[in-house]
Amino acid sequence: MSVEAWRPGSFDGVVYTLHPGDVVCADAGDRLETLLGSCVAVILTDRRRVIGAMCHIVHCRPAVATSVNPAAHADAAIDAMYALLARRGIQSQWCHAYVYGGGNMFPEMFKETHVGASNGRWVLDRLARDSVRVMFHDLGGPTYRKLSWTVGRADPEVIAVRVSGEAE
Repeated sequence: MSVEAWRPGSFDGVVYTLHPGDVVCADAGDRLETLLGSCVAVILTDRRRVIGAMCHIVHCRPAVATSVNPAAHADAAIDAMYALLARRGIQSQWCHAYVYGGGNMFPEMFKETHVGASNGRWVLDRLARDSVRVMFHDLGGPTYRKLSWTVGRADPEVIAVRVSGEAE
Protein backbone atom coordinates (compact mmCIF):
# COMPACT_ATOMS: atom_id res chain seq x y z
CA MET A 1 0.00 0.00 0.00
CA SER A 2 1.38 3.41 -0.94
CA VAL A 3 0.40 6.76 0.50
CA GLU A 4 2.67 8.72 -1.83
CA ALA A 5 0.35 8.05 -4.80
CA TRP A 6 -2.51 9.78 -3.00
CA ARG A 7 -3.99 12.74 -4.85
CA PRO A 8 -6.50 14.92 -2.98
CA GLY A 9 -10.02 14.60 -4.32
CA SER A 10 -9.20 11.88 -6.85
CA PHE A 11 -10.75 8.95 -4.94
CA ASP A 12 -12.19 7.94 -1.58
CA GLY A 13 -10.23 4.83 -0.60
CA VAL A 14 -6.82 3.28 -0.17
CA VAL A 15 -4.09 3.29 -2.86
CA TYR A 16 -2.45 -0.03 -3.66
CA THR A 17 0.73 0.22 -5.75
CA LEU A 18 1.42 -3.21 -7.20
CA HIS A 19 4.95 -4.40 -7.85
CA PRO A 20 5.91 -7.50 -9.85
CA GLY A 21 4.23 -10.53 -8.31
CA ASP A 22 1.68 -8.56 -6.25
CA VAL A 23 -2.00 -9.52 -6.12
CA VAL A 24 -4.63 -7.30 -4.48
CA CYS A 25 -8.39 -7.37 -3.96
CA ALA A 26 -10.00 -4.03 -3.14
CA ASP A 27 -13.33 -2.30 -2.56
CA ALA A 28 -15.16 0.46 -4.41
CA GLY A 29 -13.22 3.71 -4.07
CA ASP A 30 -9.83 2.02 -3.61
CA ARG A 31 -7.19 2.77 -6.25
CA LEU A 32 -4.97 0.11 -7.88
CA GLU A 33 -1.81 1.22 -9.70
CA THR A 34 1.18 -0.39 -11.40
CA LEU A 35 3.83 0.18 -14.06
CA LEU A 36 4.22 -2.41 -16.82
CA GLY A 37 6.80 -3.27 -19.44
CA SER A 38 6.77 -6.88 -20.62
CA CYS A 39 4.78 -7.83 -17.52
CA VAL A 40 1.00 -8.14 -17.73
CA ALA A 41 -1.59 -6.79 -15.31
CA VAL A 42 -5.05 -8.30 -15.09
CA ILE A 43 -7.95 -6.44 -13.53
CA LEU A 44 -11.01 -8.46 -12.57
CA THR A 45 -14.17 -6.81 -11.34
CA ASP A 46 -17.66 -7.94 -10.58
CA ARG A 47 -20.32 -6.59 -12.92
CA ARG A 48 -21.52 -4.09 -10.31
CA ARG A 49 -17.91 -2.88 -9.96
CA VAL A 50 -17.98 -2.78 -6.18
CA ILE A 51 -15.05 -5.21 -5.87
CA GLY A 52 -11.90 -5.27 -7.97
CA ALA A 53 -8.73 -7.34 -8.07
CA MET A 54 -5.44 -6.79 -9.86
CA CYS A 55 -2.31 -8.86 -10.34
CA HIS A 56 1.10 -7.98 -11.81
CA ILE A 57 2.40 -11.02 -13.73
CA VAL A 58 6.09 -11.33 -14.57
CA HIS A 59 6.29 -14.81 -16.16
CA CYS A 60 3.81 -16.93 -18.09
CA ARG A 61 5.74 -20.10 -17.30
CA PRO A 62 4.56 -22.07 -14.24
CA ALA A 63 5.91 -21.28 -10.78
CA VAL A 64 8.47 -23.72 -9.41
CA ALA A 65 8.80 -24.86 -5.82
CA THR A 66 11.86 -22.63 -5.33
CA SER A 67 10.09 -19.44 -6.49
CA VAL A 68 10.56 -16.61 -4.02
CA ASN A 69 7.22 -15.10 -5.07
CA PRO A 70 5.01 -17.68 -6.80
CA ALA A 71 2.47 -14.95 -7.68
CA ALA A 72 5.03 -13.47 -10.09
CA HIS A 73 4.07 -16.43 -12.30
CA ALA A 74 0.82 -16.21 -14.24
CA ASP A 75 -0.82 -19.41 -13.03
CA ALA A 76 -0.27 -18.63 -9.34
CA ALA A 77 -1.27 -14.97 -9.76
CA ILE A 78 -4.56 -15.77 -11.52
CA ASP A 79 -5.36 -18.49 -8.97
CA ALA A 80 -4.62 -16.05 -6.12
CA MET A 81 -6.96 -13.44 -7.62
CA TYR A 82 -9.73 -16.01 -8.01
CA ALA A 83 -9.25 -17.08 -4.37
CA LEU A 84 -9.36 -13.48 -3.07
CA LEU A 85 -12.55 -12.81 -5.02
CA ALA A 86 -14.11 -16.10 -3.87
CA ARG A 87 -13.52 -15.10 -0.23
CA ARG A 88 -15.77 -12.12 -0.95
CA GLY A 89 -18.42 -14.28 -2.61
CA ILE A 90 -17.44 -13.41 -6.21
CA GLN A 91 -16.91 -16.22 -8.74
CA SER A 92 -14.37 -15.51 -11.49
CA GLN A 93 -16.89 -16.37 -14.22
CA TRP A 94 -19.04 -13.45 -13.03
CA CYS A 95 -16.19 -11.00 -13.54
CA HIS A 96 -15.17 -8.71 -16.36
CA ALA A 97 -11.46 -8.58 -17.17
CA TYR A 98 -9.14 -5.84 -18.42
CA VAL A 99 -5.64 -6.86 -19.51
CA TYR A 100 -2.65 -4.57 -20.04
CA GLY A 101 1.09 -4.72 -20.72
CA GLY A 102 3.03 -7.39 -22.57
CA GLY A 103 5.28 -4.85 -24.23
CA ASN A 104 8.39 -5.55 -26.24
CA MET A 105 10.93 -3.61 -24.20
CA PHE A 106 13.83 -4.48 -26.54
CA PRO A 107 12.36 -4.12 -30.04
CA GLU A 108 15.80 -3.81 -31.62
CA MET A 109 16.64 -7.30 -30.30
CA PHE A 110 13.29 -9.08 -30.61
CA LYS A 111 11.29 -8.34 -33.74
CA GLU A 112 8.49 -10.90 -33.38
CA THR A 113 8.65 -13.32 -30.45
CA HIS A 114 9.30 -11.73 -27.07
CA VAL A 115 8.44 -12.39 -23.43
CA GLY A 116 5.73 -9.70 -23.36
CA ALA A 117 3.86 -11.33 -26.25
CA SER A 118 4.08 -14.73 -24.55
CA ASN A 119 2.78 -13.27 -21.29
CA GLY A 120 -0.16 -11.54 -22.98
CA ARG A 121 -1.12 -14.58 -25.06
CA TRP A 122 -0.99 -16.87 -21.99
CA VAL A 123 -3.22 -14.57 -19.95
CA LEU A 124 -5.86 -14.18 -22.68
CA ASP A 125 -5.92 -17.96 -23.23
CA ARG A 126 -6.28 -18.66 -19.49
CA LEU A 127 -9.12 -16.17 -19.05
CA ALA A 128 -10.94 -17.64 -22.07
CA ARG A 129 -10.49 -21.17 -20.70
CA ASP A 130 -11.91 -19.99 -17.34
CA SER A 131 -14.92 -18.32 -19.04
CA VAL A 132 -13.90 -14.84 -17.86
CA ARG A 133 -15.07 -12.16 -20.30
CA VAL A 134 -12.27 -9.81 -21.40
CA MET A 135 -13.85 -6.39 -21.89
CA PHE A 136 -10.68 -4.71 -23.14
CA HIS A 137 -7.00 -5.44 -23.61
CA ASP A 138 -4.05 -3.24 -24.49
CA LEU A 139 -1.05 -5.48 -25.16
CA GLY A 140 2.23 -5.23 -27.05
CA GLY A 141 4.15 -2.31 -28.48
CA PRO A 142 7.46 -0.80 -27.36
CA THR A 143 6.18 1.40 -24.50
CA TYR A 144 5.83 1.07 -20.78
CA ARG A 145 2.31 1.50 -19.44
CA LYS A 146 1.30 3.29 -16.26
CA LEU A 147 -1.98 1.66 -15.24
CA SER A 148 -4.38 2.94 -12.61
CA TRP A 149 -7.96 2.12 -11.74
CA THR A 150 -10.25 3.29 -9.00
CA VAL A 151 -12.64 0.44 -8.26
CA GLY A 152 -16.00 1.67 -9.47
CA ARG A 153 -17.80 2.60 -12.68
CA ALA A 154 -14.94 4.36 -14.53
CA ASP A 155 -12.69 2.33 -16.82
CA PRO A 156 -9.01 1.79 -16.02
CA GLU A 157 -6.64 4.56 -17.11
CA VAL A 158 -3.48 3.82 -19.06
CA ILE A 159 -0.69 6.21 -19.93
CA ALA A 160 1.95 5.06 -22.44
CA VAL A 161 5.43 5.99 -21.26
CA ARG A 162 8.13 6.17 -23.93
CA VAL A 163 11.37 4.35 -23.37
CA SER A 164 14.16 6.84 -22.70
CA GLY A 165 15.99 7.69 -25.90
CA GLU A 166 13.15 6.48 -28.16
CA ALA A 167 12.62 8.65 -31.24
CA GLU A 168 9.52 10.83 -31.29
